[in-house]
Amino acid sequence: MSNASIIGAHNTEFGAFVRKDKRTGLMTDTRTYYDLLVEAGRGAIRDAGLEAKDIDAIYVGSCSPGSFINQEHVAPLAAEIDPALRFKPMTRCECACASSSVALYDAVYAIEAARYKHVLVIGVEKMNLLPTPQMTHVLACCSHWPTEGSRGMSFPMLFAEYAKGYQAQYKIPGEELERMLWTAGALCYRNGAENPLAHVRNGPASLEEIQKLNEVDDKGRCKNMMIAAPLRLHDCSLVTDGAAALVITQTANVSDRKRAVSIAGIGHSCERLAEGVRPNMYDLMAGKDAAAKAYGEAGIRPGDVDLAEVHDCFTINQILSTEALGFSTDGRGGYDYLDGRFTREDRIAINLSGGLKSKGHPVGATGASMHALIYKQLIGEPIGVPARKADIGVAFNVGGSAVTNCVTVLRKL
Repeated sequence: MSNASIIGAHNTEFGAFVRKDKRTGLMTDTRTYYDLLVEAGRGAIRDAGLEAKDIDAIYVGSCSPGSFINQEHVAPLAAEIDPALRFKPMTRCECACASSSVALYDAVYAIEAARYKHVLVIGVEKMNLLPTPQMTHVLACCSHWPTEGSRGMSFPMLFAEYAKGYQAQYKIPGEELERMLWTAGALCYRNGAENPLAHVRNGPASLEEIQKLNEVDDKGRCKNMMIAAPLRLHDCSLVTDGAAALVITQTANVSDRKRAVSIAGIGHSCERLAEGVRPNMYDLMAGKDAAAKAYGEAGIRPGDVDLAEVHDCFTINQILSTEALGFSTDGRGGYDYLDGRFTREDRIAINLSGGLKSKGHPVGATGASMHALIYKQLIGEPIGVPARKADIGVAFNVGGSAVTNCVTVLRKL
């Protein structure tokens, strides 16, 4: 077990914080990257009951601000949170969509080395200032460029390869796979409807509602259009702006145990970047390795977990993550969702926040947000749907096409 604990957190509202001029197409930024970073940092410090002068170092996770908003060297922006932070060490971490989980892990290592007492971790991203083609290109730069991004492979296409691999391995009929994917997605929409910070709160909340959107209207249009077969629009997560932050400390320094959560175990495992060189495309091998490391360090089994936030960037990854965490046996994850598992009433609840599909997916902020929302559940201050039982929670954050895998076990002190 690590000797680090979370003692405060803040999640900003997630959304598309831009205003578009329909005539000119010009975008106006209504809530900037800088605004989001400062709000998250100040909120977390306040939530921890500290003052900025008490923070010894800051780690910022952000995926690609240079391309999204023309701003690199973003860690020093944390000095704008409070004048007392000037001259503190500030470091940016980048691991695609797992950037802020990796920032958290680096902060844990610094705490464990006893270099710092209190560390602030921030995840932040601003994605909606770019038109969709440019945004897609920026994200594709997180793939293996020579064999994927440069050949037009988008992330929906990369995860569609996992969907096809899963279908072939377990011989799942096409219509059955679609029902699995849409059932998993609908669960997130149902939960997200009760999250006041979620990007989308009115998504199709049942399998039947999603199926209805597949119908083609008189003009030949389909609201749930195919993006990369077999993945449709509602199999894909959102393009979101937002930030989240955490304050961690040495567990021995915790003064209020009721508002502290132990980082009981972490598992950080990386897959080879190019999909074409992996042994198979039907399970998350590095994700399983990360889960085993995290469970081993925490001394728990999958059955001990009460709730989890999993990386549903695409519905197929929600199912694969469920299996990688050991909540379903291999090849049974989709069937378990069809059987009504992983709801708020189940023994293990998944994505009570609404997940990336409903809460939103500001890529660099997603890991910090997952940890912040689990933390709030474990201290009895849930944002949105409360967990039936909340003693042990797990965050499973993925970067790239299941390349960087970060599994964290959080436990009540």
